[in-house]
Amino acid sequence: MQEQLTPVFAKHIRHESIIKTQGDVMARLMVRCREILQSADYIDRLLAIYEQKYADAPNPCTAPDYTAPLAASSLSFGLVEGWRGETCHVVVTDAAGRIAACRIKDASLHNWPALALALRGEGISDFPICNKSFNLSYCGHDL
Repeated sequence: MQEQLTPVFAKHIRHESIIKTQGDVMARLMVRCREILQSADYIDRLLAIYEQKYADAPNPCTAPDYTAPLAASSLSFGLVEGWRGETCHVVVTDAAGRIAACRIKDASLHNWPALALALRGEGISDFPICNKSFNLSYCGHDL
């Protein structure tokens, strides 16, 4: 049985949230920059541990089998952190194991009403700058 790698995170990484008390654009930029550096550090540390642990193994990782049939009449979902926030993927299969429905929800969905409130009572000429300030996704094509 192949060893589970999940515990390696808890044993070797103690996550600390990056917080700025200012809410301006520069503070948000600095939080994102520090989060990127923090994530890169996590990856480097975990890869070093992985390489050390499996240095003598001939092939510790097997390639995913993309030809495996999908389960019939099933619902699957996945949550990933996108740069705007949580992105949810949902897939439903039919009785033959074919994809019957697939939906992706971008974090922007929850923020479009806020843009409408920000523009309430303003001129239409303010829309482009407000829209870019919110930086929301149109139909999730820029995920």
